[in-house]
Amino acid sequence: MGDAITMLRNGEAAWHHQLATVPLDRVVHISGVSAADVAAAVARFGELPAAIVVAPSATGSVAALVAEVLDALDAVARQLLPGWLPEAEGLDGPQGAALAAIRAVATERARVAGYSSAFLADLAERALTGRPSRARLRPEVRVAGLARIVATGFQRDRLVLAMPAETKPGQALADNIVVAASEWLADRGRLGVWLAGAGSPNPERVGTVHLAPVPFETDVASTRARAGEAAMVLGRPHPHSSVEAALEAVLARQEWAYGRIWNGTYQPALVRSPIRPDLLWPAERVVVELDGLEHCRPEQYDADRVRDVRLQLDGYAVLRFTNARVMHDIQAVAAQIEHLIRTRRHDLAKGTA
Repeated sequence: MGDAITMLRNGEAAWHHQLATVPLDRVVHISGVSAADVAAAVARFGELPAAIVVAPSATGSVAALVAEVLDALDAVARQLLPGWLPEAEGLDGPQGAALAAIRAVATERARVAGYSSAFLADLAERALTGRPSRARLRPEVRVAGLARIVATGFQRDRLVLAMPAETKPGQALADNIVVAASEWLADRGRLGVWLAGAGSPNPERVGTVHLAPVPFETDVASTRARAGEAAMVLGRPHPHSSVEAALEAVLARQEWAYGRIWNGTYQPALVRSPIRPDLLWPAERVVVELDGLEHCRPEQYDADRVRDVRLQLDGYAVLRFTNARVMHDIQAVAAQIEHLIRTRRHDLAKGTA
């Protein structure tokens, strides 16, 4: 067993070395692994940049492709609140003074951190309320702000976009549009764009870096657990919820529980109001809700079911536990969550999810 663990650690160290040599400030073609695999591998190493997968379909023009990527980054940023604006924790919905409060703290954060105040206040307001944007911001302002916000939300210094790039005969124009849009994003957003595919979409403009296959997820997870490394977690349990705190204390000791977000925001489209799950695994599309006695009221029960259906239609699995059950048998609750998370990861690895 010791030799097997040593081999896994060596394999992970080799992957870390490979990833650390890939440029973070330009467009690069990655061969040997998929965009999803390289993003998942980057997430394992805290000193590397945040990496998210973006698969835009608008290849008719550079402007259309850029707009689609910016909208995808915007959706991720809204889900990560309050990770990039801790002062907003505890604010929920547009009721009362919450709207004015979040705009005020966002404006102050923008002043201190060097963001556009119009950009940050608008983003914070929409993350809280789900309302459409009222600001008319230039793409240059949006990409610069979103790149920093998403990286901060994931507790990283830089951001990398991992994009699938499958070159096919007769699509030279589409390939050139992808490259031009990627170059614009990298330059204006000061981020890396890694185009993953069998061949470079434009070898004269985009260099290639070959990466060895990604180690198996279960093997890497086991290695990290044995090495005593902390699981990745964003957000925090609600400060007034002893149930959330108790469950987090259990999850923090579990190697499989990485990637969770406490009290984040899910909003796939601006025309829909945001959902704030107690606990969210966005990569695996799993939501866990912890229900107090107020959820037994008929109106709240109906609202919960409507919310669950919305999530399920978007491909999420929803687990609901009463607070009493969590406190009575917290290990069984954690085991049920683990089973669902591992099943989802297995399906994703097999391409069936």
